[in-house]
Amino acid sequence: MTNPGRNDACWCGSGRKYKKCHGAFDERLELLASRGEEVLPRALYKSAADIEGIKASAEVNRGILDYVGEHIQAGVSTMDIDGWVNDYLAAHDAVSADLNFEGYPFSVCTSINDVVCHGFPNEKDVLCDGDIINVDMSTIKGGYFSDSSRMYHIGDVDPEWRRLVDVCRESVQAGLAAVRPWGHMGDVGAAVNRVASDAGFSVVHEYGGHGIGREFHEEPFVSFVSEAGTGPILVPGLCFTIEPMVNMGGPEIMTDRENGWIVRTADGTPSAQWEVQLVVTDDGYELLSW
Repeated sequence: MTNPGRNDACWCGSGRKYKKCHGAFDERLELLASRGEEVLPRALYKSAADIEGIKASAEVNRGILDYVGEHIQAGVSTMDIDGWVNDYLAAHDAVSADLNFEGYPFSVCTSINDVVCHGFPNEKDVLCDGDIINVDMSTIKGGYFSDSSRMYHIGDVDPEWRRLVDVCRESVQAGLAAVRPWGHMGDVGAAVNRVASDAGFSVVHEYGGHGIGREFHEEPFVSFVSEAGTGPILVPGLCFTIEPMVNMGGPEIMTDRENGWIVRTADGTPSAQWEVQLVVTDDGYELLSW
């Protein structure tokens, strides 16, 4: 993108002169690019107004997952969860980002046990004692997108399955700890993978996190099998998700041929996923949805 003149209004919409606002920021981006670093387009970095809009969306998203946590139990169907989601969204002037996204037919993803992601709500999928389930929620409010997911235990869950869920969450925390402004995205993925692998589990290769904010899925793709010191620069204002899918067995997956959405572990072992949404700041990151 063309930079404004030094005394022109800044491109970010702050109303300040470019030289006092983002002049030094753009010079740093240009220097990094000249050194061969992967620098994402300036349009992907969120302004203060964007972040406030995302926060309003994320407040609804978090509220839905809180509600699910308060009501989920054995005997609840995953279609019941979809109904809760729709009712909550309607009451908070928001809509589901999942519904009709590339043909996805529901307002939320409900992934039980060996379902890695994109599980369809279904009246016949009734939660039983011992199940683990990921509820993945994405919300649009005021034109801004938020996205996060949580794992829930149903009753008396096998200790090793609980460990899988706990390790997955710990891997997300490790990824967050690796977020450093002007660092590399690969540091985040490497930290996530290290925790999961050291625990004896595997991380799915095909799916990862993504940029988000003004659109549901923006650049960059956030791999959790990446190498430290590689990938895009973590520029302040970059908003993305950390959402590893950690399998108890091997990392191989298979997608349902009939519906083209539901993804399961190839070996039938359970899988866990936690997802958070954050924005890189000048001194670290701010967590927006979890």
